[in-house]
Amino acid sequence: MMRAHNFSSGPAAMPSEVLIQAQNELLSYDDSGMSIMEMSHRSKYYDQIHNETMELIRQLLGIPANYKIGLLQGGARLQFAMIPLNFMSKGRQAGYVLTDTWSEEAFKEAEHVGSAYIAGKNDGYRRIPDSNEIEIQRDTTYIHLTSNNTIVGTQYHDYPQLNGVHLIADMTSDIMSKEIDVNSFSLIYAGAQKNLGPSGVTLVILREDLLEEESSLTMPALRYSSHLKENCMLATPPTYNIYLVNLFAKWIQQQGGVAMIEKQNQKKATLLYDFIDQSGGFYKGYSERSSRSHMNITFHLPTKELDQKFIAQAYQEGFIGVNGHHRIGGCRASIYNGVSLQSCMELEMFMKHFQDQNG
Repeated sequence: MMRAHNFSSGPAAMPSEVLIQAQNELLSYDDSGMSIMEMSHRSKYYDQIHNETMELIRQLLGIPANYKIGLLQGGARLQFAMIPLNFMSKGRQAGYVLTDTWSEEAFKEAEHVGSAYIAGKNDGYRRIPDSNEIEIQRDTTYIHLTSNNTIVGTQYHDYPQLNGVHLIADMTSDIMSKEIDVNSFSLIYAGAQKNLGPSGVTLVILREDLLEEESSLTMPALRYSSHLKENCMLATPPTYNIYLVNLFAKWIQQQGGVAMIEKQNQKKATLLYDFIDQSGGFYKGYSERSSRSHMNITFHLPTKELDQKFIAQAYQEGFIGVNGHHRIGGCRASIYNGVSLQSCMELEMFMKHFQDQNG
């Protein structure tokens, strides 16, 4: 079977090994005679998968013992609401660093809850604000940022130090793609559908002391403590999706862990950025070099017509999802964990051939 070169922004490519194992176990998991998606979430089979998945995540990211791990539903979008509902307590503020559409959406959600303000921003979103550009107002309980910005192709390579103010990060598009110091954050959340599995699972990593500030006025179903108390089975969990996260996490482990995944991702990004920079201006990167994402390579060709021709021909050649977001246009190659170096090399060859034919 021919597999596409999948550069989609998400849901994204998954390793073939993961999909093949899931296929082999689809009808009967571990000789149970049932698929994971058919069996009770209280069964011994699923219970083992559920707990093992959280332990794998703890090991891969080096998560300290004083952090809780949750596997929730609702995507990052629900987290936009849950975070201010729980932690923007009365009389306190929350600051949001705006770097793209998704940080804007998180900020808008917080405005419905309480006193949210813009702690940092720059025109055009072509770079990440420096730490000295973040302004923290009095009575701020947390600062929220989006670690990687899929639309414009920017990424934090260093995180701000906030001196006692909680740092909360949406890591939906770069979780597990590089090593991070979890201790720098009070809460990390991430949809699994870019680098860790399918859509439908949201990873939450929460420092225990933050739970002490959870609002008692928030309805129980939207409190982190409610979900954690029930081992994230307050409602029936997305069992099959979590099973796939389990397989993906094991695949990362087999590759040598997050450190080796990071090296591979850097190699993929360097390959494509170097080609763009050496194309004599035929391809132009969208984001500033100091803030370039290792996940989402955004670029333009000399004209909009060439952008569209490039996208159409790429599709014909089996390169899927290279169209840019409608907000900025152009082209985009998302090179998440499941995208192979070989696919990136094939894309580079196509880009060279396209330039030779149209430059």
